[in-house]
Amino acid sequence: MSALNERIETLRAQYGNRLAILGHHYQSDEVIRHVDFQGDSLELARKIDGLAAEHIVFCGVYFMAESACALARPGQKIHIPDVDATCPMADMAPAQRVEDVLSALRDDGRLVIPLAYVNSSAEVKAVCGMYGGSVCTSANAKVMLEWALQQGDAVLFLPDKNLGHNTANQLNIDTTERLEIDIRDGGARLDHKKAQYARLLLWPGACAIHHKFKKSQIQELRRTRPGVRVIVHPECSQGVVRAADGAGSTSYLIKYCANAPAGSKIAVATECNLVERLAARHTPEGKEIFPLKRLACSNMAKISEERLLALLENLDSATPLALSDDVTEHSRVALERMLRICA
Repeated sequence: MSALNERIETLRAQYGNRLAILGHHYQSDEVIRHVDFQGDSLELARKIDGLAAEHIVFCGVYFMAESACALARPGQKIHIPDVDATCPMADMAPAQRVEDVLSALRDDGRLVIPLAYVNSSAEVKAVCGMYGGSVCTSANAKVMLEWALQQGDAVLFLPDKNLGHNTANQLNIDTTERLEIDIRDGGARLDHKKAQYARLLLWPGACAIHHKFKKSQIQELRRTRPGVRVIVHPECSQGVVRAADGAGSTSYLIKYCANAPAGSKIAVATECNLVERLAARHTPEGKEIFPLKRLACSNMAKISEERLLALLENLDSATPLALSDDVTEHSRVALERMLRICA
């Protein structure tokens, strides 16, 4: 056991049930071995309400810790080992821009419901809560988009256009009913004529990791590795999803690999920490699991054992995350709508 590993485990034992550490699947093995709960965004959000711990340490990117902060009970303190572990896709949808664009769309007389992917800031989630909308994860996007479409005349889906398009394909929403909107100048460049006819208005954001997977990579792999199965995350482009054998959330990808028969060759298009962990887990079963392309999230990597230890050594005096009362209230509304609908 390394000195870092040993020191972290000693501190975990000292804090006992006063401490809970949550880790996203995209964290490194060095961090994951210290967590009490591992999961995707939805699984970890569902854990918050049942935690009795005073200190909750979130090993993931900043928007995930913000969601935990909104769902935490009074007296619970949410921490993240590195506040600079942001999400570029979340940053593509600044809250004020979202509210300006949503107002411009609603000025046309249509009831537009905002639905934000959880990869968004607490302020954006608060906008969704205030305007009758909610949030979704990649695991429940189909359910939540179907719900949102029933609440008004159209849905503004943000910030991930790829997840929006792939979910719309699942719901058989025709491409003529979708519009990727121009968000420049606070909505001044919106094509209001086209927006009037769209049921689904898509924010032009994308994940920096999943956007790099290409259909050509799948085609080349099938040519060189006959019999390989390809599964992808729905943050990938429509072309990649259509070319794959399956697409779904991180939980879906994990279950697919677990249920595959011995001898399977599976290429996975998502962040490589998860894929390499799956490979190690299932190699003894005779399965060959590998990344379609090895891509790591540099922001997830900011959460390291060194930073986790530095936080735990000063946990009682550390400043926890804090949201304004308004943002807490309205983002909680949006998150709890999702949890209630998907219960």
